[in-house]
Amino acid sequence: MIKLQVLGSGCAKCKTLGQHTEAAAQALGLEYELEKVTDMNAIIDAGVMSTPALAVNGEIKSMGKVLSVEAIKALLSA
Repeated sequence: MIKLQVLGSGCAKCKTLGQHTEAAAQALGLEYELEKVTDMNAIIDAGVMSTPALAVNGEIKSMGKVLSVEAIKALLSA
């Protein structure tokens, strides 16, 4: 199972990234768990300087932008 995390305050961009991440994981048929991390201390501890951020299995893959569904699919397939 892949652990996906969307790190951010819960703003519109964070919600969009969460939706895109879910759509990408479902399109690839992955077994995944999506967690939304909104605690600023946890976000800072993860080394994220700009939100929204996307982490895959604890590793930050994207920061400060809303990735497209296609970009996330490419990232998850890599």
